[in-house]
Amino acid sequence: MGLLSRLLGWLAGTGTGTGTGTGTGTGTGTATATATATDADADAVVVLPIEDSIDLHTFQPRDVASVVEEYLHEAQRLGLREVRVIHGRGKGVQRRVVHGVLSRHPAVDSFASAPATRGGWGATVVWLKPRARV
Repeated sequence: MGLLSRLLGWLAGTGTGTGTGTGTGTGTGTATATATATDADADAVVVLPIEDSIDLHTFQPRDVASVVEEYLHEAQRLGLREVRVIHGRGKGVQRRVVHGVLSRHPAVDSFASAPATRGGWGATVVWLKPRARV
């Protein structure tokens, strides 16, 4: 199952994950929480529609490149010719990651910063090549 499918499932509230955390504050005490997914839950697939834009704010920075790659493949497969990738303004780190993926992705015809009315510096408009006919 692809990372995008798992992440979309997680966002929809049907996915699972693992994690631990520990915190301390003033006074005495320590809190620890642990959650573990079962193998059956980790393989659950949630199908969500691919739209003409994706907002990367909900994804972990380490996952952005692979999410964008899978999103572009699916968007092209569905016949979309123009999509918008919302990466945020910030310091430009996510934008550089996204532009790096776009510059080498086989589905991408061209891309540019979005106009101000569509996100400006915080988004990139991507024009996709037509899907190959088999």
